[in-house]
Amino acid sequence: MVKDFGVPPTTASSTIVVYGLAVAALVMTGAKLGQRIGWVLIFRIVVAVFALSSVLMITATSIGWAIGGQVLAGASAAIIVPSLVALIAENYRGAQQATAVGSLGSARAFSGISAFLIGGTLGTFVGWRPVFFITLALAIAVFALSFGLRGDRGDPAIRIDLVASALIGAAVVLLTLGFNNLNAWGILLAEPGAPFSVLGLSPAPLFVVVGVMFGQAFFLWTRRRMRLGKVPLVDLSVLGKRSERAAVYAMFIIVAMEAAVNFTVPTYIQVVQGRTPFDTSLAMMPFNLTVFVTATLIVRFYKRFAPRTIALFSFTLTTLALIWLSVVVTNNWETFPTILGLVVFGIGQGSLVTLVFNVLVTAAPKTLAGDVGSIRGTTQNLASAVGTAVMGALLVTLLSMGFTQAVAAHKDLPPEIMTQVDLDQVNFLSNDALKAKFEETDATPAQIDAAVAINEEQRLRTLRLGFLVLAGISAIAALPASRLPRYRPEEIPAPDNLPEGA
Repeated sequence: MVKDFGVPPTTASSTIVVYGLAVAALVMTGAKLGQRIGWVLIFRIVVAVFALSSVLMITATSIGWAIGGQVLAGASAAIIVPSLVALIAENYRGAQQATAVGSLGSARAFSGISAFLIGGTLGTFVGWRPVFFITLALAIAVFALSFGLRGDRGDPAIRIDLVASALIGAAVVLLTLGFNNLNAWGILLAEPGAPFSVLGLSPAPLFVVVGVMFGQAFFLWTRRRMRLGKVPLVDLSVLGKRSERAAVYAMFIIVAMEAAVNFTVPTYIQVVQGRTPFDTSLAMMPFNLTVFVTATLIVRFYKRFAPRTIALFSFTLTTLALIWLSVVVTNNWETFPTILGLVVFGIGQGSLVTLVFNVLVTAAPKTLAGDVGSIRGTTQNLASAVGTAVMGALLVTLLSMGFTQAVAAHKDLPPEIMTQVDLDQVNFLSNDALKAKFEETDATPAQIDAAVAINEEQRLRTLRLGFLVLAGISAIAALPASRLPRYRPEEIPAPDNLPEGA
């Protein structure tokens, strides 16, 4: 896009940003639209809109058209997320339903494989437009297959709570923007790249604080409407039990950890090692493939083990795998110990992704399946943003501190040389890029080699510390996991099991 449209990378990347923001802001409103119009009909409509967005991307003549296409795609995805849960509730029962929930839970991993492999290959060897021919073909196929689905006709009497929609939309957008830009705009003080500052403070943490305030206002408003007997945007009764809230907390941690790993490994491979997106897709294949397979197969254990047992065992796996990676990881990602660690982590991750989703779905009446889907979508969007941002900020901070201290202690790197280099700008660079930075100074070849060696050592140390921190978070997740139900999930409750007043 940078080359085709003649725009800077930051402008081109806005196509990704607007897609994510559209999904995050509209997913809860999308659930209520599905209940009003009917899940099958709304599903067909948004799939058609998604196909239109692919056409816009294929034919885009400017970055503005590309951004518009991604806004449409994001809005479509926001409604598709809850509709899939509701359609599973309508069309499957028993073991088939558990398998369908597992397949939906593993979709993130499968999409990760597809994005890395197909997108990476086409992006490296062909270009970005052919990717959208694939999404267009998929949309057409899904639209055709949707005529085999059954579902209710919706309820035109349902009214959408516009106030709640605005509150949660603003909250999610501000939280997503805030967390995603912690590194670029500054964790506390504003960086030069920040769009604005408030008394020298970065807008990123301010967005997070204001987003939390909007989120709290949403919950207060929704509870008030429920007390008055009015239809809320999202029925909070789906989170009425401690086990259901524990499932949401566990889901947040799971997705955040997955996002952190999916950020750390590709960043290290592409930015530090200077390898292509295709190489990155191959390196991530063991992890994403394991998550996909495990998320699909874990449903076979539901009749033998309770959710609490599976969750505690899976979090133990992820914790041990992350500790293992912190010990064995090297600059070469193709070593057997590293692949083994990613595979074990993927087994735990895949099991958890499906499990906590299934706990939420089976605990809610079928009529509230869309609400469960919207809560799942919102949780995953926020967790992905938080996991990526926090891991990025942590790695940058650790690397900056480690590199600065190591340079200060090195006898061959005098302060007058280091003052010529902005240390904040040499953290996550390949060795060649770092050499180029130092070649602009008065440093001798020996001093340049010493600086590169220090940075290489500190990068690896930072990576290992990052995995250790994730292991600690995984261990803490045993707390919400211990509150998951002991029962063995069967299927989504029928409408006649709807709690009174829901």
